[in-house]
Amino acid sequence: MKYKLIINLTLLALIITACSGQPSQTPPVPAATTQAVSQPIPLPTLASPATDSAATANASFANDVLPILAKSCGDCHGGKQMKEGLDLRTYESLKAGSFNGSVITPGNSADSFLVQQVVNGKMPKRGPKLTAAEIQIIRAWIDAGALNN
Repeated sequence: MKYKLIINLTLLALIITACSGQPSQTPPVPAATTQAVSQPIPLPTLASPATDSAATANASFANDVLPILAKSCGDCHGGKQMKEGLDLRTYESLKAGSFNGSVITPGNSADSFLVQQVVNGKMPKRGPKLTAAEIQIIRAWIDAGALNN
């Protein structure tokens, strides 16, 4: 029951943030580029209740992040396939990034390409999208330095 309350409050915070009516501050992206380089996308700040921040403050790669990646991303970025050269099966392979470079920026989830892709709903392409609680766990782990813990 407590978990459902945390998820509902997080989703409510996302909806309120999205509907705040403030103009977007996203810089324009050039129509054509010579490389597939992504622009950092400002991410909404998730207003979390105190219990949520306590639960994610000690996010562990092995116990919290890796199970999310295995469940949601493993079909395309683990096992038989490694789309874009991104292997999400281990800490070392996640830190190595993809053909296009790093996908996480330790200490800064807003600049992390992985977070941008899941927040914007672009990933995973197949299957259910990550929940707000799952995204918050990944963000908390990255913001805490993306440690191999």
